[in-house]
Amino acid sequence: MTTGDPLVLGVDQGTSATKAILVDVAGEPVARASAPLAQRHPGPGLVEQDGEEVWRSVLDAVSGCLSGVPPGRVAAVGLSVQRESLILWDRASGAPLGPLVSWQDRRGADLCARLAASGAAPMVRRISGLPLDPMFSAARAAWLLGHHGTRDGPCLGTVDSWLLSRLGAGHVIEVGSASRTQLLDVRARRWSPELLELFGIPEESLPGIVPSAGAHADAAALHPSLAGVPVGAVMGDSHAALFAHAAGRPGRVKVTYGTGSSVMGLAGPDAGEDEGLCLTIGWQDDEPAYALEGNVLAAGATLTWLAGLLGTEPGELARLATRGRRGAVHLVPAFGGLGAPWWDDRAVAVMAGFGLGSRREDLARAAVDSIALQVGDVVTALERASGPVEELLADGGPTANADLMQWQADVTGRAVRVARQPELSALGAAHLAGVAHGVWSRRELSGLPRHGRRYTPGLPVCERRRALAEWHSAVARARHRTSRSGGAEAEASDRGS
Repeated sequence: MTTGDPLVLGVDQGTSATKAILVDVAGEPVARASAPLAQRHPGPGLVEQDGEEVWRSVLDAVSGCLSGVPPGRVAAVGLSVQRESLILWDRASGAPLGPLVSWQDRRGADLCARLAASGAAPMVRRISGLPLDPMFSAARAAWLLGHHGTRDGPCLGTVDSWLLSRLGAGHVIEVGSASRTQLLDVRARRWSPELLELFGIPEESLPGIVPSAGAHADAAALHPSLAGVPVGAVMGDSHAALFAHAAGRPGRVKVTYGTGSSVMGLAGPDAGEDEGLCLTIGWQDDEPAYALEGNVLAAGATLTWLAGLLGTEPGELARLATRGRRGAVHLVPAFGGLGAPWWDDRAVAVMAGFGLGSRREDLARAAVDSIALQVGDVVTALERASGPVEELLADGGPTANADLMQWQADVTGRAVRVARQPELSALGAAHLAGVAHGVWSRRELSGLPRHGRRYTPGLPVCERRRALAEWHSAVARARHRTSRSGGAEAEASDRGS
């Protein structure tokens, strides 16, 4: 760490932890820290966190990262956050009025089903750019307001809104996070009266919409040494990862592997005709940058679940998978339905092909392989919507698994380039904050080192086609419907095949 050079702090508030990194002018992390974060599962399909614990995890991560750093070195702070999660708090006291309801939570499924049955889904997609699905915030917003009341004008917001309120910014939301609520007119970039009426959300409870870049707040509440330092950028975690990859040209798609997975590439505001994809706002500085995205609901979460079931840890499960027989068992992890490109809330988790001869290694192999196969289906949808995909730019903890990365290249037939740094969401937020406050120019930023190992496809085309056919057969089982009359119907679409 060269004395006197400015540093930028990037903070990523994620689902399972808050991470902080300190970046120097060469774009290299010089310090990092992490604070774990718990989840609660009070019932089937219910996933909650505590808003106060989220705030404390941010403070702990920042404090650990800044240990030993003299005051005055940090020029700006960038903040990235988990998306779609929602919290309600008292406007006067700032105290939470209920749990922080996670993006993984499915308590909005019944409302989404009723709205879909009424024919509202096409309008929701046309205005918001998103499929009518309980992963997005709107249905959970209705639940929070219905269960905790709307008296005295409470504040309803996403995680960035919650954190910015603690930083003294008032009741605001970053435009990219707003685009994931299913309440925003994504092209006009304002709250949609039609969607607010549909979900029963009073506009006065919602935050004001602000750009991603700019001086959002003073960072003093994060750490005493940050007094006077601007929070210069706020982004959704997947959006920040895309920015950090510098994936600004067609044909380059980023894949973030985490609890779920996000597959995203830049596109124009009129894109998004493929029903398996979401049109979202990646970020806005001078102008908004639109992106197409597909969300896989269960990636790392699948490994965590199976590791718990087998009495081991996710890391050991990944090692166990290398001894498993590929294709002997297929696991479709539709624990809360399937996300992109299917968006099937009624799909159920299925394990196909196992028998008396199946081993722990085979189940582990099926769990790891399901991550790449789900991502591959989204890549196919992206190609359909926006043209050829040249390569995949990968980030997140699972990218350390060379076996998974090679399988990702094999099943997509595309090269995979892995980010040099694991904390890409924090890094992307730091990059945008640094540009906004003069640490880097856009040109200097584009020249920073980003990627390391590259994986190239090695699977023959005939074997790849066979693997995908077997996978899609298992997906069809997960999406099979049994009618009330006792007959059966299969509603498996041919998307991704």
